[in-house]
Amino acid sequence: MSPSSPIRAIVTGHTRGLGASLAEQLLTRGVAVLGLSRSRHATLKERFPALLGEIELELADPTRVAQWIATDALRSFVSGAQTVLLINNAGMVQPIGPIEGQNAADIATAVSLNVATPLMLASALAAASVDATDRRIMHISSGAARNAYAGWSIYCATKAALDHHARAVALDANRALRICSLAPGVIDTNMQAEIRGSGEEQFPMREKFEDLKRNGQLSTPEQCATQLLDYAFSDAFGQTPVADIREVAKQA
Repeated sequence: MSPSSPIRAIVTGHTRGLGASLAEQLLTRGVAVLGLSRSRHATLKERFPALLGEIELELADPTRVAQWIATDALRSFVSGAQTVLLINNAGMVQPIGPIEGQNAADIATAVSLNVATPLMLASALAAASVDATDRRIMHISSGAARNAYAGWSIYCATKAALDHHARAVALDANRALRICSLAPGVIDTNMQAEIRGSGEEQFPMREKFEDLKRNGQLSTPEQCATQLLDYAFSDAFGQTPVADIREVAKQA
């Protein structure tokens, strides 16, 4: 890890999709990154051995997350940094389908990964980085947080929870901490493939997402990561606790 780096970033789910692009672009910018995921990103570690640290952690298990938070690892990573950025990226869209067909264990897993862990890490980051002059927390939200979709009751509810968490934290009026729950738009990732693979009886709007893919209207993880990071490090970040990168980009 680069102890002299004035900026440190924590990225959850950094091994694939948007998370991998976020981690790669942060590292390319010379930002020290701590990746939290169930596995490691071998090629990124080879390219950035001094800047990338990785923790194998089951993010859908709040007990394990709490145990890791109780160690000194997070405080050690952010020590000496002027700017600290937490990106709560890891999430899941399952279970998809009507309420009567949802498995109880799957619901618990989704709520743990999509809500409990981001909130736990946000609190831990705020406590561990009190010496940093600039602390920023980005929840990766979704349009599903603000619009209800049939078959997505769990995903909609969990993403809406992140939005409201950001609104409430912003009211704490801690001037050294900025937070934003940011919708990234529709990205061409494994999650999108999973959505398109669901049956229409589970997700009636599946055809809309098939059309987005067919018509080339999905942004790439790389394009989206660039926009998210440009905003994350801008003076505008945190001025509003809930935002959509597509709207932010239009205003820039």
